[in-house]
Amino acid sequence: MPKIVRKEILSENIIRMDIESEEIARRRKAGQFVIIRLHEQGERIPLTIVDSDPEKGTITIIFQVVGHTTALLSTLTEGAEILDLQGPLGNPTEIRNYGHAVCVGGGVGVGVVYPITKALKESGNRVTSIIGARTKSLLILERKMAAVSDRLIETTDDGSYGFHGFVSQALDELIKKGEEINCVFAIGPVPMMKAVAECTRPHGIKTFVSLNAIMVDGTGMCGACRVSVGGKTRFTCVDGPEFDGHEVDFDLLMKRLRMYCAQEQISYQRDQCRCGNGR
Repeated sequence: MPKIVRKEILSENIIRMDIESEEIARRRKAGQFVIIRLHEQGERIPLTIVDSDPEKGTITIIFQVVGHTTALLSTLTEGAEILDLQGPLGNPTEIRNYGHAVCVGGGVGVGVVYPITKALKESGNRVTSIIGARTKSLLILERKMAAVSDRLIETTDDGSYGFHGFVSQALDELIKKGEEINCVFAIGPVPMMKAVAECTRPHGIKTFVSLNAIMVDGTGMCGACRVSVGGKTRFTCVDGPEFDGHEVDFDLLMKRLRMYCAQEQISYQRDQCRCGNGR
């Protein structure tokens, strides 16, 4: 079984793990994800591959504790084994020399946009990265993003660090200054991606968004990740996870994301009660 070889707490409820998987480490490309199952009765959860080291045979994931399974995953320590690790899954990001590419990441989405930023830079693009969080202590991967970007703009909602405002506002400032931008990759909370898409739409700037947050099964069988793109039904896990942001029906997407919130909260609270009782 795959073993956790490194664990690091990046910020409040955001954790990085390096996991053994030689084959996935060799084959994965930017934008792809893995499916993890922790035990026989556990659910399958999709997590984006942030990085890999083919020589060491490891992949890197970054996740936020938001529910039952991520809470359980966060309790595992270095040396612990994971029952199932399947991947790489999903379509890789379309990496080519666009010219000036802007990579926008919000919250834990910074971890997801990192491998795309790195691949774009290696393909000869001039890369501007905009990363943001609610406050400075929640901003992740600042040094790693700076290392693969020609310019890095940090933003915080509360103004505690960098640009005071949202990542979409920082992007809008660049556009208003007349910078030529050939494409935008935006990954983060759905409202953030919608705001970025609306920012670039009037200017006709090609905008890619990743809808990995809605995935469940990861193989196209459960149908839970249905989204409307360009008026057509698409399955995020097999048709994506990246789509043209100007064609995504974000309002429908947000409604679908809220469908199981009550059940997820019950499961999470039940798990916390068990932990509190020493079980």
